Amino acid sequence: MTQTTTSALLSVNNLKVAYPSRSSSQTAWAIDDISFELKKGEKMGLVGESGCGKSTLGRAIMRLLPEGSRVEGKAIFQDKSVFELNKADLRQFRGEVVALVFQDPMTRLDPLMTIGDHCMETIKAHQPELSKSAAKQLAIETLETVKIPANRWGQYPHEFSGGMRQRVAIALALLLNPKIIVADEPTTSLDVTVSAEILDELTRLCSEREMGLLLISHDLAMVGEYCDRIAVMYQGKMVEKGNVKSILYNPQHEYTKSLLNAALLLQVVEEDTTQIETKENPILRVKNLQQHFSIEGSLIQQWFSKKQPEVIKAVDNISFDLYPGEILGLVGESGCGKSTLSRTILQLLQPTSGTVEFLGEDLTALSPQAMRNQRRQLQMIFQDPHACLNPLMTVGDSIADPLLIHKLADAVKAKEHVATMLEKVGLTPVKEYYQRYPKELSGGQQQRVAIARALITNPKLVICDEPVSMLDATVQTQVLKLMLTLKEEFDLTYLFITHDLWVARFFCDRIAVMNSGKIVEIDATEKIFTQAQHPYTKKLLSAAPLLAK
Repeated sequence: MTQTTTSALLSVNNLKVAYPSRSSSQTAWAIDDISFELKKGEKMGLVGESGCGKSTLGRAIMRLLPEGSRVEGKAIFQDKSVFELNKADLRQFRGEVVALVFQDPMTRLDPLMTIGDHCMETIKAHQPELSKSAAKQLAIETLETVKIPANRWGQYPHEFSGGMRQRVAIALALLLNPKIIVADEPTTSLDVTVSAEILDELTRLCSEREMGLLLISHDLAMVGEYCDRIAVMYQGKMVEKGNVKSILYNPQHEYTKSLLNAALLLQVVEEDTTQIETKENPILRVKNLQQHFSIEGSLIQQWFSKKQPEVIKAVDNISFDLYPGEILGLVGESGCGKSTLSRTILQLLQPTSGTVEFLGEDLTALSPQAMRNQRRQLQMIFQDPHACLNPLMTVGDSIADPLLIHKLADAVKAKEHVATMLEKVGLTPVKEYYQRYPKELSGGQQQRVAIARALITNPKLVICDEPVSMLDATVQTQVLKLMLTLKEEFDLTYLFITHDLWVARFFCDRIAVMNSGKIVEIDATEKIFTQAQHPYTKKLLSAAPLLAK
């Protein structure tokens, strides 16, 4: 094996990666001639827009690229060439030496395995000598590090919120005490308080264990707060790298400057902060809404146990009004009940008690058929557009689908409506995008398709569940501005769920703060930011990373 002496923990030299291609013409490099070093205990942030090669770099370091990918250059870990490791050494390298935290935990967790099983499988694969009780103790301690209590041990991934699933993924990475963690957008689906706790924990471990951290993110403020150095990627190249202060306060490359400007735009407070006037008749009135779930064991445990099942109050007696033309932001940490509330409002979950009045009609009293008819007026934009678009349907067919489901148009008229909507969401030329599949689009383009699909039935109310959390700052700003433009054009009302306080401040008229299933504070946006009353709101605000200091 090639031995190359280096003082760095990880040294990448002249790395080039090209994905398998049917075309034999000129090679398209996803990563083009990248070099950098990561020292013991160092935290390096890798930023850039979606599609720039950030994730490819992380996967290349771990040799997780698709078969047939072309790789040139070197990746040296403590004098060993990563690209020359045999299968046995590579297995040890992944997990014990370098651990990867992915952006979307749901696609990385086995839906048929409990959270405890995931932990035990990971430990058993790498540390078979540990006893079952010692392995479980290690797993429980690691889960508690990321705020997953021991009583969730026997639950499955679908029983966790997106943020809690991400915490499980981070715990699985930390289990084996690796030398380097490659964290690929690890806090995208997490609120500011949990993000801060996890990143504080990761950075503490870096110092204590001399562990290197490669933090891949589109959040410049977060990278600026937690990293020692920043590397900026653009179109497969590393266009700028340096310490945090030099990059944030004295950027040299034009692309770095544009990234900073886009991120700062979300944190600028407009002087003209006009609020929606309260109208007599709300479009949506939620009264004393409750959504309770019980944690039950297996059938055998239920049969023999005399204890009452533990109840989780995901939505706990919530009441609020939403007025026509308003944007109401719903913020709070992962697991606080935001997404459960949205699904209960839409009657995708039957409430335990309470009422949801939409345009004066109680949705909880409607038959399934009547509720289905109402859904053309009530649409939803989800966090992950890739997960909610059928990979086997073209973009045009996906957008047309709701029109055909609700019998609002025939095939010919639907095609015309779709063409108009593609134009409005900026996916042009229309003919080209109509025929594309989701996998052929960037994250921002996929979200534009999801927006077009939600608006095609001309709804009155759109519930947006973290619609820009997976997008980088430049695309976030574009999508938010598009949503504001479409709001005016289609006379929309938004219930906007987010864990990003700066996005909420930029976008919303009022903000409702949720904690442990309850709304603890609701007020005009600027009042929340400047005159917060509740201790939890103050905690959220103090945890939010800020660029414009």
